[in-house]
Amino acid sequence: MQTPLDLPLDAAVPSGRAPRGFWHRALRHRSFMIGLLLTGLLLTTAALSYLWTPWPPYDLNIPAKLQAPSSAHWLGTDNLGRDVLSQIMVGARNSIVVGVIAVGIGVIGGVLLGMLAAARGGWVEAVIMRAADFTLAFPAILLAIMLTAALGAGITNAIIAIGIANIPIFTRLTRATARSMWAREFVMAARSCGKGNWRISIEHVLPNIVSVIVVQATIEFAIAILAEAALSYLGLGTQPPDASWGRMLSEAQTLMFQAPRLAIYPGLAIALAVLGLNLLGDGLRDLLDPRLARRR
Repeated sequence: MQTPLDLPLDAAVPSGRAPRGFWHRALRHRSFMIGLLLTGLLLTTAALSYLWTPWPPYDLNIPAKLQAPSSAHWLGTDNLGRDVLSQIMVGARNSIVVGVIAVGIGVIGGVLLGMLAAARGGWVEAVIMRAADFTLAFPAILLAIMLTAALGAGITNAIIAIGIANIPIFTRLTRATARSMWAREFVMAARSCGKGNWRISIEHVLPNIVSVIVVQATIEFAIAILAEAALSYLGLGTQPPDASWGRMLSEAQTLMFQAPRLAIYPGLAIALAVLGLNLLGDGLRDLLDPRLARRR
């Protein structure tokens, strides 16, 4: 019979197995790895655009307009002679900025309201949830279009609009998951020790639901990129001369028969970014769910 001293070192320290177990399962999870690869490509492209682009992204060169891909311009030039690859790289940067800030607004506002609704209950919960239901009655894209139309076109207002549209989503998610935690034994034990509702929420409830919030934030990040592209396509998001995948699509629609590649490149960039983030979110959901983790 083996004694604890005979066991391997990592078996004697259970906490040391958790990270290795997560990455061991992650490397075998195809969707997670594909999503991680595509998301890493998006982040690398955006970071690289701060340091280098093949050509200045906003320089016009009318004599070189609509050139086909070549060694000088890897993806060709647009109708104003701008390098398409440089525009794609800077557009990735703007999409990430919009996604991070908009999702951040949704997470902060939604988690606070959801935690308040779960902790207080009663009329406070009813008011918050009915307001969230009312907001969710409008599709997120439509709500963002309404807000940007009211506030004015521009990337700042687009971020605010997308962020506001995210708040009720995180409010409902946080309230539902937090309510299930309030019925657990460790919360009852904390109450018996005299801890108040907010202290219990921050110290006990929030740490146990953060994985669910992270997964949802990853998925909403993809939706935010798609929403920014839609708003820019309609002329309500990123304004010239700033680069945006959606605005590149809008400018390319009049040249579909003359230079269809101008629509293919930004469309492919949007598709790969959204696909990567969705696969990453689905993979995180599977890996962070203890019931699914035990099956792998």
